[in-house]
Amino acid sequence: MRASDADRDRTIQILGEALAMGRLTVYEHSERLDAVYLAKTIGELEPITRDLPQVAGERKTPVAPAVDPDGSADGTDTMIAVFGGTRRTGRWRVRRRSKVVTVFGGVDLDMTSAVFDAPVVEIKMTAVFGGINITLPEGVEVRNEAIGIFGGIDAQQDDDPPLGAPVLVIKGFALFGGASIAPKRKSKKT
Repeated sequence: MRASDADRDRTIQILGEALAMGRLTVYEHSERLDAVYLAKTIGELEPITRDLPQVAGERKTPVAPAVDPDGSADGTDTMIAVFGGTRRTGRWRVRRRSKVVTVFGGVDLDMTSAVFDAPVVEIKMTAVFGGINITLPEGVEVRNEAIGIFGGIDAQQDDDPPLGAPVLVIKGFALFGGASIAPKRKSKKT
């Protein structure tokens, strides 16, 4: 069976957690990431993490994702930047769940004109020697549940988001990397 983006994402998540726990060196992690992106089938992905503990709640063998009512695979948007960058700006759709993976790369998400799919959206991030920059419209509540391991997460929001404001939940980790989440400030006239 051919591997999907969701199958690759699960494998990348396992590798990222193994790197964070010291089970893989940076070099081994890089080699295995290369193998993930070259894999065409689920059978080629399985050996990449065979010797590593699986992520809690995940199956050993990746399975095809469930289909969301809107027809998309599990309603998750995935952005990956490896030794490069990804940028989203203008009017775009922020899915209920998004995964952002950076390895020696960067992701810049400008949400000031974006449309949120749901009142609560979640971004699961993995930043390994990489960075994530998220610019929010004013009035969005931010819940930071991510951790920094030799890295940092700077999450800012307006002082008092209005009742019923959209909520952005940040999960995941930054290893020798970081994330900046802040509302776009209106420029002051002088």
